[in-house]
Amino acid sequence: MAVKSAPQGPVRVVDVAAAAGVSPATASKALNNTGQLSESTRRRVREVAERLGFTERERERDPSRTVTVALLTGDSVGRFSLPILLGAENALSLGQIMVLLCDTRDDPVREQYYLERLREQHVDGVIVTGGLTDPRRPLRTDVPIVYAHAPSQDPHDTSVVSDDAAGVALVVDHLANLGRRRLAHITGPVDQRSAQVRAEAMLARVGESGLSLVHEPLYGAWSEAWGRAAVDILLDHGDGAPDAIACGNDQIARGASERFRERGVGIPDDVAITGFDDWDVIVEGARPPLTTVNRRLGEIGRRAAELLLDAIGGAPRPGIERVQPELVTRGSTLGVL
Repeated sequence: MAVKSAPQGPVRVVDVAAAAGVSPATASKALNNTGQLSESTRRRVREVAERLGFTERERERDPSRTVTVALLTGDSVGRFSLPILLGAENALSLGQIMVLLCDTRDDPVREQYYLERLREQHVDGVIVTGGLTDPRRPLRTDVPIVYAHAPSQDPHDTSVVSDDAAGVALVVDHLANLGRRRLAHITGPVDQRSAQVRAEAMLARVGESGLSLVHEPLYGAWSEAWGRAAVDILLDHGDGAPDAIACGNDQIARGASERFRERGVGIPDDVAITGFDDWDVIVEGARPPLTTVNRRLGEIGRRAAELLLDAIGGAPRPGIERVQPELVTRGSTLGVL
């Protein structure tokens, strides 16, 4: 088979893999004499490595290394980035691939610094993530990149996100199946994409299902305090009391639940409440525990890692891939089970 020309700079395992027409994991096994490979594959990889100048010294710098991947995140709290990291590691560990975590603290200067240092260290690929879902400016580098949770603004980049609109549809269908007909929606800041998408999906699904909203979507903060305040708005100024509240996140839902209880409204007998995100410390601590949407952040990380390996191997897949969420039902809609 034809062998590609030698890359510029130090030859990496991924370069050998691309030239030999195999995966990085297979190349690593052939070079380290591990795994179950045919002798012809092992021999071909070694011949390509020799031709490209992949030396024993380069191999011995880290004999267990196949590919080094960095996760670049602006989510300092780790609420979203840590599940994504774990999902990525679950996919990458199959090839004994090392993952580096870099916290940018949402600072563009810090982000660029990390990117330059990672490039100098010959990192093979980067997963970029953060706490918000707003489309973000793309990073320009010759290192393969996949964006997770927050998509790139460039449609030619590869991004993996949760399908929030599908999650809202699951919530509305669940409430409709329970016989709820008068709904309300409390969500986060009006200028954030996740709040906009969830509110628009709510309006669309309610219309399709023949239900009604007792008040236009209420935008505010991603906080329990806002959930409590919004309940007062609905009860005091809405078009009649709702029998179900779909909240934009779990903190809002927990605050709303507390305020309803303080005002003598039973949950879920009088009003059913749902959240969004399935943050265990919030949903399980609520009274009653919250029905919510699990956005499957681990799956987002896993798919991002798989797509990054494809890109590292020379087969990028541009566009946005949406991971389907799951509805997790609990006492706030079903009562005591």
